[in-house]
Amino acid sequence: MAEWTEIKISVDADDIDKASDIANMVVPYGIYIEDYSALEEQVKAIAHIDLIDEDLLKKDRKEAFIHIYLESDVNPSEALAFLSERFTAEKIAHKIDTSATLEEDWRNNWKKFFNPTPIGERLLIRPTWRDDYDAGDRVVLNIDPGLAFGTGSHETTRLCLETIEKYLKKGDTVLDVGCGSGILAIASLLLGAKSAVGVDIDETAVRTAAENAEINGVSDRFTAVEGDLTEKISGKYNLIVANIVADAIICLSKGVKEFMDSDTVYIMSGIIDTRGDEVQTAVSDEFEIIERIEDNGWVCLAAKLK
Repeated sequence: MAEWTEIKISVDADDIDKASDIANMVVPYGIYIEDYSALEEQVKAIAHIDLIDEDLLKKDRKEAFIHIYLESDVNPSEALAFLSERFTAEKIAHKIDTSATLEEDWRNNWKKFFNPTPIGERLLIRPTWRDDYDAGDRVVLNIDPGLAFGTGSHETTRLCLETIEKYLKKGDTVLDVGCGSGILAIASLLLGAKSAVGVDIDETAVRTAAENAEINGVSDRFTAVEGDLTEKISGKYNLIVANIVADAIICLSKGVKEFMDSDTVYIMSGIIDTRGDEVQTAVSDEFEIIERIEDNGWVCLAAKLK
């Protein structure tokens, strides 16, 4: 029997729908939600009775809980970093609790989930603590994600890396919105970009991205900025990548064109497939979709200005 670990997230009941959408990005299965904000109405609608168990009536109506269950081969550290960053970006107040077993597991053993991984045609993602790899003729990206999202193991990150490789031209300038560990911006620099800016709302992510740029010898061409989406960004970029949630992409896309030239490629990822059409429709007024890539329940869009 497979072993499962549990993550429990508490949020304001008003935020439960958006929070559960984000939780479903970690695993499309194995979650359940406790939300007692409309207990009486739901009981009457389903059971047509007024008598409700006293313990249920004592439940906090202002707080809701999401329980996520991870299989034994899923990296808990990546999941926790992803959840924390995405909730913060969406301005969802939250508390993430882990069981004692999970806490010990991911703090002490999470590195076992992260192996040297070839991605696309030219990249090899290498954890900084692993020396047992053969890069061949691939460019090696050394990464220590710490508590920031982005090791290359999540489908959304891998889709972005493969799409960057396809559209990046030597000498390009790159903007990475929601940069996490900095993996996308640093990969761009190693693949030939002239300079890159990574922005994230999370202070830990910004610090981690700067440290990873140093590890890869590209810190002189990389700038890490703490801020919400593009609020602290200026200038024009040849390639813009945003590996964030669907709602944030829709919001970002309303103003990102001011940072684009006529031939800028705009890569959007972090979109669960059930919202792929919605996001594509929302951005199509301003952008021409030049490619749509799907993998294991995730959608990545590449676009240019119309």
